[in-house]
Amino acid sequence: MSDTDSVEDFGFRRQHRLLKPTEFSDVFAARRVLRSLHFALHFKDNGLPHARLGLVIPKKLAHAAVLRNAIKRQAREVFRLCCFNMPARDLVLRLTQSVRTPDKEAWRGEITALLARMGKPDTKAEV
Repeated sequence: MSDTDSVEDFGFRRQHRLLKPTEFSDVFAARRVLRSLHFALHFKDNGLPHARLGLVIPKKLAHAAVLRNAIKRQAREVFRLCCFNMPARDLVLRLTQSVRTPDKEAWRGEITALLARMGKPDTKAEV
């Protein structure tokens, strides 16, 4: 196995993404959510052999496309590195607080902490 093979194993492929509006709606309908300063992580079990991620970054809360794209890149990267250790769940990461300047380290920390909390079996989600 070469170095490129191991990198490809951690890709963010189509099978790891929520793509259809009904998939997002199902996650929101499950009403299981964890919150941090800037984000809400909605989740539900999916019955698949892997976790999937969807992102909701509203223009109203991050006016600049540069900010929205930076948040999405950070979220996808954290998920990409953690998804193989997570339970099989559909996740929707939603921005809930206005963002004006990029703070990539803080975003990564919040997202990582949410995923870690979600992964615990005794997690009590807010309703």
